[in-house]
Amino acid sequence: MAEAARGPEAARAGATAPLLAVRGLNAWYGESHILHGVDFDVGEGEVVTLLGRNGVGKTTTLKSIMGVVPRREGSVTFEGTETIAMASNRIARRGIAWCPEERGIFASLDVAENLMLPPQVRPGGLSLAEIYDLFPNLRERGASQGTKLSGGEQQMLAIARILRTGARFLMLDEPTEGLAPVIVQQIGHTLNALKARRFTILLVEQNFRFAASVADRHYVVEHGRIVDAIANSELAANADKLNRYLGV
Repeated sequence: MAEAARGPEAARAGATAPLLAVRGLNAWYGESHILHGVDFDVGEGEVVTLLGRNGVGKTTTLKSIMGVVPRREGSVTFEGTETIAMASNRIARRGIAWCPEERGIFASLDVAENLMLPPQVRPGGLSLAEIYDLFPNLRERGASQGTKLSGGEQQMLAIARILRTGARFLMLDEPTEGLAPVIVQQIGHTLNALKARRFTILLVEQNFRFAASVADRHYVVEHGRIVDAIANSELAANADKLNRYLGV
């Protein structure tokens, strides 16, 4: 934990000001205090993961950044602007998009209609042609209803849908959960392609091997706190510690 004890900046030594900076973030659901002073950074163009077991606060962290928890306190700055008091629609219009674990596909709409549904929040969203290049499966299933898609295709659609909006900071919650290995591999290729396009991605994952294939850095979450920060290049040296954290 020595690296985490030096603060979130330690994992990005020599980096410029972070695109997203979270400081002292607390969150509650009713009387339940879920986040207890969360601190971390995400630099522009990075893929950063939040690792940890179920129920430790990873999803609540994403929801708190997006402004959709009942109560939150602390500081969340994006592009140097404080967002902690902003409504979620204003946060989205700054270019932050959240893809929840349940995906939110509209079953009565086909693939093309699902893709066109979200409004553009900023210029620079990907065109349908660019999206279909990233997700060729969706091109083939364009007229299929959401209920007819496999789990992997629904996950691709959920990610693809937010790429049209112009958001450049993507928060993905368990994108590989329950998917076949070949689909997990495809999603990994897609995230690396998005990183090459300078998208910034904050990824909640329990699949540590997948996270290691796409991420620059990892933050470990326990009991609503960041307890460690590990660069991807240092994973091998920290394998035993990660196994203890994640229970694998």
